[in-house]
Amino acid sequence: MVVAALSTVVEWYDFTLYLYFATVLSRVFFGGGHNSLLATLAGFAISYGMRPLGAMVFGHIGDRIGRQRTLMLSMMLMTLAMLATALLPDYATIGPAAGGLLLLLRCFMAFSVGGEYTGVVAYLLEGAREDRRGLITSLASAASEIGAMLAVAISALVVSTLSTAHLDAWGWRIPFFVGAALAGCVLIARSSMDESPDFLRQVQHSSVPESPLRHMIAHHRPALLRTFAISALGSITYYVGITYVPAFLSSSGILAEGRSLWLSTVAAVAVILVTPLAGALSDRVGRKPMLIWLGAAGMLLPLSMFALMAGGGELHIAAGAIVLACLAGGVSAVGAPATAEQFPGEGRLSGLALGVTAATAIFGGLTPFLAELFIRQTGWTALPGAMIAAVALAVMPVFLTMPETQPGRVRAHARERVGKEGCDI
Repeated sequence: MVVAALSTVVEWYDFTLYLYFATVLSRVFFGGGHNSLLATLAGFAISYGMRPLGAMVFGHIGDRIGRQRTLMLSMMLMTLAMLATALLPDYATIGPAAGGLLLLLRCFMAFSVGGEYTGVVAYLLEGAREDRRGLITSLASAASEIGAMLAVAISALVVSTLSTAHLDAWGWRIPFFVGAALAGCVLIARSSMDESPDFLRQVQHSSVPESPLRHMIAHHRPALLRTFAISALGSITYYVGITYVPAFLSSSGILAEGRSLWLSTVAAVAVILVTPLAGALSDRVGRKPMLIWLGAAGMLLPLSMFALMAGGGELHIAAGAIVLACLAGGVSAVGAPATAEQFPGEGRLSGLALGVTAATAIFGGLTPFLAELFIRQTGWTALPGAMIAAVALAVMPVFLTMPETQPGRVRAHARERVGKEGCDI
């Protein structure tokens, strides 16, 4: 379980590095023109469309032959993609083809990442005690934030210590070589992981579904909708409220490139601290109340926080970024067990693949591009906060009507119903 949780450090380092390094990559691979940042963010959005496909492929593998094997395969593909990215020729060498090759590798990486997070979440949930599922499963989110913090910290270090000429010539390769090395280490460590006890139960009872995805669609459609809603809020709060912030600050002229990256490092530390606390709290009060509270915060806070960052000094900018990061961390922490508990062990990875990654592709990969585009068209710098608030408002009815999934509270409600019915009789 430790290996599984820590492996998400590498997964999110590799994947979020692209967004944190977006302004540099826009010069290196797209020529640095007026629309180069938009082209870079569009590439991120396009590649994100591969995540649902990868999740469904790896989810089928994990539901049919085991969680451990699918986690090994996805990390192997990610290692190769990171190494190939570090070796790419740039725009100055081969022209526009450089951007095309970068996009191709991003699609390859998005495909492999598609099976990573859902596989780790299912693995942690199935191995945890029922009264600690929120805390243990939230470790996947906390570890992912460590990966994101590592990505933004290395990006900030490279940008701060190298001149722009050296950064664009060769320095941009350093973070990708680091990512390839980390992924290779995790690949070796994963070979020692045990198989999930829930999957071993399925094998023992011959309950492994022949077609996991078809089984999910046929029997668990409401659960898929709830999973989509939870993941929609988690995706937009994370990708607009955290990873887009450095590009927002630098492209809007609010902070220099290096300082915006260091600020995001501080925000990532806040998320790492908040995530396990939110996960543990969901074990005590339940997933549903936590999601309702976080949804309400999503409707109220982001708009004012983006406005604060756009118009304030560095202290206000830091406060806005940290509040947004804590909101995203809380949603991710509670969303991890809440989505996985929507499904039984049979076909769980396929259910997560369809619900989680479909929402992430729309509200994660596309939203940074749309936020940048809308700001340029309208001039309203608080607009990214309005996007988060709109999604929070849209998913709130789902949160209000969804059943509780925390096992202890489910049993407590069942005992209350039995007691009430006995009294009525």
